[in-house]
Amino acid sequence: MSDVTLSAQPATSQSVGSWLARYWFASFLAAYGLWVWLPFLAPILMHVGWDNAGKAIYFVYSFFCHQLPERSFFLFGRKPMYSLAEIQAAWQNTVNPILLRKFVGDSVMGWKIAWSDRMISFYNSVWIFALLWFPFRRRVKPLSWWGFVLIILPIAIDGGTHMLSNFAGIGQGFRDTNQWLALLTNHAFPVSFYAGDALGSFNSYMRFITGLLAGLGIVWLAFPYLEESFAQG
Repeated sequence: MSDVTLSAQPATSQSVGSWLARYWFASFLAAYGLWVWLPFLAPILMHVGWDNAGKAIYFVYSFFCHQLPERSFFLFGRKPMYSLAEIQAAWQNTVNPILLRKFVGDSVMGWKIAWSDRMISFYNSVWIFALLWFPFRRRVKPLSWWGFVLIILPIAIDGGTHMLSNFAGIGQGFRDTNQWLALLTNHAFPVSFYAGDALGSFNSYMRFITGLLAGLGIVWLAFPYLEESFAQG
C-alpha cells in the first residue's frame, strides 16, 4: 500500500468526523424527523385517493406500532378519535386486535394516522424536545440516571398495566373500565373519562402525558452526551 493511500485514510476519517461534529444534529432532525412524521402522511394519501401509497405506510409502521384504531387519531373525518364500539360498528364486531388493527378508516370516519396516540406522544416528542434543547444545549446538564428512571417509570407502568389488561380481551380489561379509578375518585368525573380510550379519557391522557415524559427523559439524558461526544470527535 502506497504512502499516499495511507495518508489519505486518516484524512478521510478526520473529514467524516469533522462533518459529523458539525452536522450531527441536523442529520438527526432530518432522518429521525422523516421517520416520526411520515405516519401523518398515510391519512393524507388515503384522503386524496393514493390508497396504495397510504397502505404501504400503514404496512411498514405496523411492525413498530399496534395501530389499534380505538387508540389512534383520525384525520378528515367527523371526530379525531373513535370508541371501540364505533370502530366495531364501522368495521367488524370483534375484539381481536389482529382484525381491529387492520381498520385504517373510511371516507366518513376519516383515516387513522399510522402511529397510535402513545407512539405519537413518545416518538414525536423526542424530535420536538431535541429541537427545543438545541438552542440551550450549552446550559443544559445531562439528567441523572435516577432522574431518568423516575421520568421513564410512568410510561412503563401505564404501558405495562395496559398489556396486562389486554389479556382479558380488548375492551374487557381493568384498564378499559378503570373502575378502580372511579372508586378512588368517588366517581367525580363523567363515565366517558373512566371508560375506553377516546380523546378526553383517563387512558388517553395517560398515554399522552407518559409519552411526553419519556421523550423528555431521553433527550435530557442522551443529547448532552451526544453533543459532547461529537464535539470531541
